[in-house]
Amino acid sequence: MRFLYLSSALILAGLLASCGNPKAAGDAKKLTAEQQAAALAGASAKTEGEKKEGNLSQELLDKLAATKSDEEAASLEEEVWDAWLVSGSATVDVLMKRGLEAQENEEPEMARDMFDRVIIMKPQYAEGWNRRALLFFNDKQYDEAVADLESALTYEPRHFGAWIGLGMIFESIDRPEAALRAYEKALAIHPHAAAAVSGEKRLKRAVEGMPL
Repeated sequence: MRFLYLSSALILAGLLASCGNPKAAGDAKKLTAEQQAAALAGASAKTEGEKKEGNLSQELLDKLAATKSDEEAASLEEEVWDAWLVSGSATVDVLMKRGLEAQENEEPEMARDMFDRVIIMKPQYAEGWNRRALLFFNDKQYDEAVADLESALTYEPRHFGAWIGLGMIFESIDRPEAALRAYEKALAIHPHAAAAVSGEKRLKRAVEGMPL
């Protein structure tokens, strides 16, 4: 259903073009009331679709925080990742798919191009920032990776993957206290996250007794 939503950006672009073109403005006046209503309904449906997907991920995160078993948590985690991959924009979803495929095929330049476009088109989409951060991390561009993860967390504060990513980066640059805090943030959201559980165990003893 989400791929049928009419892009409000295209509607806005059309309106701007009409404002600068007298002929286009004249053509726009010919739109029937039904056509205008359909355009507005499409934009409204897109907004509602984004809200629905956002609400779904938040509901899943609520359940994830309350899980009692690793098995249940693993299933919910998959659902959360699936929800995060739905941006609310058909174009952005296609770009994300291509970026992920490029990552799997070990084509980092192509993946980077796709994620760059995602971020330009929809900067409030947290998963775009998170996926690009992984590329930076793999290239040991830690400053850029941290900046992208912070952006991801700005738009989705409960992004446990971003918190785990920060923990891994801080470990890599020998900042165990910061890494431990990041893992603890992830565990508050996803208590069964394997990477955060092992990271906390690994660092807690080393950090205990150190001034925080």
